[in-house]
Amino acid sequence: MGAKPTVTFPSGSPATKSSYEVIQPGTGAAVKAGDKLILNLTVYNWDGKGNAVQGSSYDTKAPETIAVNEQLPQVLQEGFTKVKHGGRLLAVLANDSVAQQPTATAPAEPTKVFVLDIVGAQPPALKAATGKETGDSIKGVKVVSPGGEKAPTLTTKTGEKPSKELVVKTLITGTGAKVQANQTLTVHYTGKVWGTDKQFDSSWERGQPAEFPLGNVIQGWQKGLAGVPVGSRVVMSIPPDLGYGDQAQENIPAKSTLVFVVDILAAY
Repeated sequence: MGAKPTVTFPSGSPATKSSYEVIQPGTGAAVKAGDKLILNLTVYNWDGKGNAVQGSSYDTKAPETIAVNEQLPQVLQEGFTKVKHGGRLLAVLANDSVAQQPTATAPAEPTKVFVLDIVGAQPPALKAATGKETGDSIKGVKVVSPGGEKAPTLTTKTGEKPSKELVVKTLITGTGAKVQANQTLTVHYTGKVWGTDKQFDSSWERGQPAEFPLGNVIQGWQKGLAGVPVGSRVVMSIPPDLGYGDQAQENIPAKSTLVFVVDILAAY
């Protein structure tokens, strides 16, 4: 444990059925559904030829964080419940773990072998931005922060012309690690159209933070939130070319400048 593992493969064809094996059970806290585990992981392509290593966080010195939820393959969901912190899990992920069946245009992926060492867990997401208020703002946009876990009020009704560039202002500076472009974020946010004060979305009103990979959202969010410390509250003015452009969305006219106030609650 604590070092890159060596994996020896049997001869013959790779496994076609997914499975797992507990190599070391661990002596720390038990793993629960919903945990965000910090892992050292090593991945191999089991192709029956070179069985090459695909990567290891022991080489990059950058442990990965994985959420134990229903988006994981079943074999990992089950396997993680059989190890504790400090444990090591071996998992074989064959094509039976993939939702889509292979086709002529998308052939079967090689069977993969994961060695997963559980080194810790991320603390739960914050409830709201916490830190020092900067007094910064965007001209024409007003944000009132009531404090505590209450949602800020965003006002975007203005005669000011929006910038053609992305504008990001930090309202509260968090003390967490800076957001990386490849991470999944947990955020609270409200979105309005510049100039009209028309709200088109709010996680605060739904009463549930949003969670998504940063790489899956509009360019304005990707560019605006990367590098911002967790725990921060930011306000962003996003021009159409970094938002939805000429495509109208539900409640968002085409060519709209979007304004968001966002609390970054967690990143993993």
